[in-house]
Amino acid sequence: MPRERPHSSSAYDKAIGLLVRREHSARELKSKLARKGLDAGESAAALADLQAKDFQSDARFGQMLVRTRIAGGYGPRWILAELRQHGIAEDVAQVLLDAAEPDWPALVRDLVRRRYGAKPAAGLAERRKRAAFLLRRGFDPATVQSVTRTEGLGSADELD
Repeated sequence: MPRERPHSSSAYDKAIGLLVRREHSARELKSKLARKGLDAGESAAALADLQAKDFQSDARFGQMLVRTRIAGGYGPRWILAELRQHGIAEDVAQVLLDAAEPDWPALVRDLVRRRYGAKPAAGLAERRKRAAFLLRRGFDPATVQSVTRTEGLGSADELD
């Protein structure tokens, strides 16, 4: 006699399959299940069950995202925006970012060295290009200016 599975819900099975591969936010799981054509009520019940069993956790997802984005060379503004896109509340997102305790100036210096090498910028256009790259990566202007000033990449006046 075959054993009955505790959850024969296809939404539950699909969600487990997604979570086995990597952490997902609740919003992301809902969206993926909806794209697969699964019933919204069934998906919500499956998600609630997964959260009750701590198989899905937005806090754990947020910690993973923060760690990987910091390691990937992204700044606080980028990371906070991405957390918001995943449905993580602003205050929770800020706590997750603060808990990682990143050294933003050191990360910016490392990113500049990895991207452009140890050679200083050749001129004003190159300094602006580097600063714009860092700003697009989500680093705040004060950090970009302080690092570019100390790295010989230009003064704050030249970047404005």
